[in-house]
Amino acid sequence: MENILSVKQIKKSFGGVHALKGVDLTIKKGETHCLAGENGCGKSTIIKVISGFYKPDGGSIEVDGKAYPVMTPAEAIKAGIQVIYQDFSIFPNLTVIENLAFNQVLANKKKFVNKKEFRRIAEEAVAKINFDVDLDALVETLPVADKQLIAISRALLDNAKLIIMDEPTTALTKKEVKRLFEIIAQLKENGVTILFVSHKLDEVFEISDSITIMRNGENVISCPTSEMTEEKFTYYMTGRHFEDKQDDTGEKKIGKTVLEVDKLSAPGFENISFDLHEGEILGITGQLGSGRTELSLALSGMLKPTEGTIKLEGKDVNFKSVTQAQKMGISLVPEDRLTEGLFLPQSIVDNITVTRLDDIATAGGIVNKDKVLKESADWVKDLGVATKDHTFPVATLSGGNQQKVVLARALATSPKVLILNGPTVGVDIGAKYDIHNLLKKLAAQGMAVIVVSDDTAEVIATCDRVVIMQGGCITGRLEKSELTEQNLAAAAN
Repeated sequence: MENILSVKQIKKSFGGVHALKGVDLTIKKGETHCLAGENGCGKSTIIKVISGFYKPDGGSIEVDGKAYPVMTPAEAIKAGIQVIYQDFSIFPNLTVIENLAFNQVLANKKKFVNKKEFRRIAEEAVAKINFDVDLDALVETLPVADKQLIAISRALLDNAKLIIMDEPTTALTKKEVKRLFEIIAQLKENGVTILFVSHKLDEVFEISDSITIMRNGENVISCPTSEMTEEKFTYYMTGRHFEDKQDDTGEKKIGKTVLEVDKLSAPGFENISFDLHEGEILGITGQLGSGRTELSLALSGMLKPTEGTIKLEGKDVNFKSVTQAQKMGISLVPEDRLTEGLFLPQSIVDNITVTRLDDIATAGGIVNKDKVLKESADWVKDLGVATKDHTFPVATLSGGNQQKVVLARALATSPKVLILNGPTVGVDIGAKYDIHNLLKKLAAQGMAVIVVSDDTAEVIATCDRVVIMQGGCITGRLEKSELTEQNLAAAAN
């Protein structure tokens, strides 16, 4: 089989930091090739070199048999390379038609266009993947999955031969992921090659024909997917061997009841009842729209209940704010760390200690800087946040390390109940393992933990029992011995 892409010994440095140290990547025509690696390994950099966004410091690029001494974005598009980034690079304030047609009209240097031509171009684009969408709808009103399909349709208008999908399933539900994989299979049948960039182990094995794994700016291995195992995959990605039991501590010691929720209702869910004990990890799972996120918000003071009661250590509580919930002992790690959990331009120190300033400050309101720095340094060490300096902006960290910072801030409030909504969304395998182990250790020390997640593997790996939600209601409950993929799937449908 001929190669659609061959890059050899690509090097790229930024201010003395070697992002790529002689990377090789070969992709055969008509295959789905997975490029995997932990955050910061160089995946994004090599994509930007291939697409002409970055000029490499050394190495060669060959596309469909043609060598490119220096690849430019225009040459990459002309060669049939299209990149669909995580933000999809679409215009939310424009209609579907406008998003699909503008590129082609501009490429053809047309000064005048009409609505009929715009519609014809858009209809041609969506027909390529049998995408049923309201062409007159504003893109900002559409779900994430539709935005992604718009980006794919637009790429096909430009006669894409190689479509690079950068972490394409990050914000998709399981049903939407299934639909995306069907589209990828259809594209392959039509002769389009896919470079699928991901660190999600289950998706990689399901969708890819071959795999290249990177670590620290270098190739670790390239091989057919059939020659890879899950154990090898995690080792090549992280350089670490993980035990299946992930530091299980033996028989669980479940203590007294900490949290009691009785017939609780709020916008998004109704009539929810459960209890939570010291030393226990309770899973709350369900598909997008099941009400699981709204429940986590109501328990942490961000959403006001309309009915029902919440008891914390036997006392009725009615939180008027997140701050009040934290002071009484409930802390939330939110679903989206970038928009809800972090002050990105601020330092790691500030992000960790912001909830502790009142406690650290003197009676006169003066914050002891040395105490702040020491507390931050202790949390960075305890949670294994990988940084050279905790005074750096939190935006400089990888996704997994940013999540550890959000966790540190929640733990700094000394919660009785720790709620985590999507605790490992968008983090790599190594960070996921570390976070799961941390939750188990916290529970072993007596903390009551709630894991809100639609990640079946995560729920099985961490939880002692699980509540399943659908349509805002509890539709099932499973004990630890009953936690299997089949049982969870059956209860969620």
